[in-house]
Amino acid sequence: MEQAASKTCEICVSASGSHYCLECEQYFCENCTGFHKRQRVTKHHQFQSSSDVIPEGKSKCKNHNEDVSFVCNTCNVAVCSSCVTGSHLGHAFSKLLDSISQLKETNTTDLRSKVHEATQNMKQIEEGLKAFDVKVEGIVKAITEEGTKIKTMVDKCISEKIASVKDQSRKERNKLTKLLEDTQMDLKAGRDLDKKIHELNKTRNDGKLLQSLQKLTDYIAKLTVKPIPEFPNIQYTAKSATDNDVKQLFGNYIISEMRTQQTMNRERELPSPKR
Repeated sequence: MEQAASKTCEICVSASGSHYCLECEQYFCENCTGFHKRQRVTKHHQFQSSSDVIPEGKSKCKNHNEDVSFVCNTCNVAVCSSCVTGSHLGHAFSKLLDSISQLKETNTTDLRSKVHEATQNMKQIEEGLKAFDVKVEGIVKAITEEGTKIKTMVDKCISEKIASVKDQSRKERNKLTKLLEDTQMDLKAGRDLDKKIHELNKTRNDGKLLQSLQKLTDYIAKLTVKPIPEFPNIQYTAKSATDNDVKQLFGNYIISEMRTQQTMNRERELPSPKR
């Protein structure tokens, strides 16, 4: 076969070889191509534009120095016609170009299948990632709402505690205030009586003074000074809450790990636990 650079029809050797027969590995002009396709033996041959052909020489058999045109399927090697009737006699064969075409088709089909599978997997992974992110946001929202609810409950409890302290302390304080007012009244009455004594000391000693002193004695006897009571006390015993105590107020979450097919296969191979 001539080099692709010449691109001259290898049949008529005059016109430009614009087409290339993949089976014959030859350049054909337009007319020769049409004639080639009308022949019963070659009508199914495949052509491609000569501009798409990568120029290269045919492989030679290292044993016979002939062009390799067959594939020994038994030995999986390319061989020439002499090998077919010689050292590879009785083996299974296929045409080199047929094997190449089949391999190209198989590789293309397999690759497209894997690309399609990878594309579908990528879509599922992207969808799974989005769904996982939505779930994570939902969990974060739930924890936040739960924390807000607990905080509201704590704030309410604080307000109620403080209100209770103020209410009960107010009652005791009112008692002390009433006792103080009563003591102030007793003190005023005592001072008034003391003032009366000083006034009586300035009068002359007669029967009238005796009567006044007797009345004053009755007033003093009736004057009572309330004893000091045991004062109310208040104290607070704090509970030593820990971080773990706070965590116990919240719910729990579980994140399952990603499991690949390889991981699941290994898990199946592990022996079942004895019961």
